Amino acid sequence: MAAPPYRPDCSRLVRICVLLGALWEIQAEQIRYSVPEELDKGSYVGNIAKDLGLEPRELSERGVRIISRGRTHLFALNPRSGSLVTAGKIDREELCERSPKCVVSLEILLEDKVKIFGVEVEIIDVNDNAPNFGIEQREIKVAENENPGTRFPLPEAFDPDVGVNSLQGYQLSSNVHFSLDVQSGVDGIKYPELVLELALDREEEAVHHLLLTAFDGGDLVRSGTVKIHVTLMDTNDNAPVFTQPEYHVNVPENVPVGYWLLTVKATDPDEGANGEVTYSFRKVSDKMSQLFQLNSLTGDITIVGDLDYEDSGFYDIDVEAHDGPGLRARSKVLVTVLDVNDNAPEVTVTSLTSSIQETSSPGTVIALFNVHDSDSGENGLVTCSILDNLPFTLEKTYGNYHRLSTQRTLDREEVSEYNITVTSTDHGTPPLSTETHISLHVADINDNPPTFPHASYSAYIPENNPRGASILSMSAQDPDSIENARVTYSLAEDTLHGMPLSFYVSINSDTGVLYALCSFDYEQVRDLQLLVTASDSGDPPLSSNVSLSIFVLDQNDNSPEILYPALPTDGSIGVELAPRSAEPGYLVTKVVAVDRDSGQNAWLSYRLLKASEPGLFTVGLHTGEVRTARALLDRDALKQSLVVAVQDHGQPPLSATVTLTVAVAESIPEVLADLSSLKPSAYADDSSLTLYLVVAVATVSCVFLAFVIVLLALRLRRWHTSRQLQAAGVGLAGVPASHFVGMDGVRAFLQTYSQEVSLRADSRESHVIFPQPNYADTLLSQESCGKSEPLLVTQDLLETKGDPGSHQQAPPNTDWRFSQAQRPGTSGSQNGDETGTWPNNQFDTEMLQAMILASASEAADGGSTLGGGAGTMGLSARYGPQFTLQHVPDYRQNVYIPGSNATLTNAAAKRDGKAPTGGNGNKKKSGKKEKK
Repeated sequence: MAAPPYRPDCSRLVRICVLLGALWEIQAEQIRYSVPEELDKGSYVGNIAKDLGLEPRELSERGVRIISRGRTHLFALNPRSGSLVTAGKIDREELCERSPKCVVSLEILLEDKVKIFGVEVEIIDVNDNAPNFGIEQREIKVAENENPGTRFPLPEAFDPDVGVNSLQGYQLSSNVHFSLDVQSGVDGIKYPELVLELALDREEEAVHHLLLTAFDGGDLVRSGTVKIHVTLMDTNDNAPVFTQPEYHVNVPENVPVGYWLLTVKATDPDEGANGEVTYSFRKVSDKMSQLFQLNSLTGDITIVGDLDYEDSGFYDIDVEAHDGPGLRARSKVLVTVLDVNDNAPEVTVTSLTSSIQETSSPGTVIALFNVHDSDSGENGLVTCSILDNLPFTLEKTYGNYHRLSTQRTLDREEVSEYNITVTSTDHGTPPLSTETHISLHVADINDNPPTFPHASYSAYIPENNPRGASILSMSAQDPDSIENARVTYSLAEDTLHGMPLSFYVSINSDTGVLYALCSFDYEQVRDLQLLVTASDSGDPPLSSNVSLSIFVLDQNDNSPEILYPALPTDGSIGVELAPRSAEPGYLVTKVVAVDRDSGQNAWLSYRLLKASEPGLFTVGLHTGEVRTARALLDRDALKQSLVVAVQDHGQPPLSATVTLTVAVAESIPEVLADLSSLKPSAYADDSSLTLYLVVAVATVSCVFLAFVIVLLALRLRRWHTSRQLQAAGVGLAGVPASHFVGMDGVRAFLQTYSQEVSLRADSRESHVIFPQPNYADTLLSQESCGKSEPLLVTQDLLETKGDPGSHQQAPPNTDWRFSQAQRPGTSGSQNGDETGTWPNNQFDTEMLQAMILASASEAADGGSTLGGGAGTMGLSARYGPQFTLQHVPDYRQNVYIPGSNATLTNAAAKRDGKAPTGGNGNKKKSGKKEKK
């Protein structure tokens, strides 16, 4: 059976036509344009008037305008030309990121017809971005025993452009051990890998330096590089492995900072350092790094910034795990941001100056920043402000850009650093605000010289200071900073006493401490006037000066100097004269002394330290005048020795002494006759020493007298025995007994001790001479005991060789007298030791013994008796006022005046016309002298 013919349903055809007409009308109302990115403002996009079927002038008449859905206006209408133009530069990467096609939709409203036309503008990508690795270098640790063919992942470059302008390939610098292999993922992303071509030897080369280059395919090829450092390690044959290839997480946009997002986990079967896994972000943008933080040890990902759905609703984060030697594993974390309406204004600092010179002119721009609020309406309107007390102004420039500039010239010495807070507040309810802190450092210029706190300085230093002693520390302040405030110190060149100041003092150029380079002497330098210069290290340097006075303080380092009496240089002795008729208070002389010190150290006082006759003289305490304290007496010695001490008042006090010799005489000739006795004596206490010597001589004399008496008794006994023998028949009966009494013993004894003693008042020496026997017939009387003349006394106790009856005594001579100092014995001798030891009394003792024996010899002849009376040899004349022996031999022939050839002769012999006996007679030295 044949099929019925086909008859289309009319109603269905009508519906299809109506539908096609509506679609055509809709398609007619949809307008499409394309424009490259990064065009300047006002660039032509399309002729919207023509596409709408209108004349350009009709656009304003019919109320044609663009409406948008909360997005910033990217396009505008040109009412003159009727074309659609750009409202500013368009960045495709900011609008669409890496989308293959970037289309911006907008609506155009015709108000007279209340009709809306849709317009789609495709933003065409241009090659305005170079590939970027995000890091400057990557270190890859490779085991040295890796087999050739081993691959190592390299960092990928990121190019926000799309299409041919995006990343096209990689290139590796030439190296014999490594090559580059690029793998493409399912998503089309190219992953570079480093392939080991030849076996490695860490001992041969421990590190390989490679350069990886990424390039795009634009008309003008752009590229980026990263340095690859391959460090060879020991074997590590297991790389970390993530538990999931991808991690997915959803998070609301208003989560607080520190919110835990998720934890990624990777394991490594190796042990030790090869099995320790650390985590890091890979190929992460700066924006992501400000929002997310990855704990490198635990794998925890936390929120460190404010998420904003309006900014970005999705984040693709690459996570990398690597062990100690450097083997890596990759994974992805996909974060979806859930929208919440809580956006605060966002501030983007476009240009910032962290330092500005203090002399910068007003209006200098410090910062340029953009303020953006992703919210819409009132919540998207933002107002920026700063504190009113800051010397800055904030003004709005183009669009949402604000400029922060100086209001006046800054002074670093007043404020060296400003912390500026820019507050951006929206108009929402409640309002949200954002604070941006800008730290501005005011750079210093050298506009302030160093200044000293005082106009002048004074310092004091004691003399005799040690070299290198610190005198004063000076400090100058410079309100500038760094080098401009680094102060150095110096001294102005000058001279003092012909020497530069650098010879005396120096200053530490860094610390300003002044040091003494020499030991100052107040008597030479009393003060120094210096000029200290403080200079900074700026360019040019600034300086200032200050005067410094250094005063040397006196120390008691100089003893008094005696100007008078001055010490003779020719060996002579200075003698001051004092008449015996001087009254108490008579000015004898004056001690003149000076002290080179000053002040109290130069105040001098005088005192009598030692005197041969205490109480006879006084010394003025402050004048140094030597005056008599009492009247001079006859018993006062001709020569007076005074020791005067001069002392200052320093601490400790210093002193000097001078010895004065005062001659007591009525006339100058008398003094000249006795000058030889004015030698300085080493002892002022000669009178005390004489007393001791007298006592010693008396003791020795008593012992000797006892010995003589015993000897005489023995001789008398022998004489008595011989006389009995003679009476018994020896032929000596006709000889008188007086001729033999004591002659054998006493005369022999006298002959043995007959001697000549030479004593000199100006010498410590004594001479013993045994001359030929002679006789003296004169004994000096007591009347001449007041003179003190230097005599050389020779005492010859002679024994006659002839008849004992031939002894003749010369009449007494009253013209010659012995003084107390010239009497026989210790008191008359001046050969004592200056050190205070007892002198040798042998000669004085023998003189006295000889005198006694001579008297005893005469007594044996019947001429006199030993005892009292005028003609006796008593000891009262030695120690008392009576000394009237008349049988003492005359010693004048052996007395001479020192310095003269004259010899005092026997006055009685001159009267009788006889030559003096024994003066220069035949002298014969005894055995005792020869032994010496």
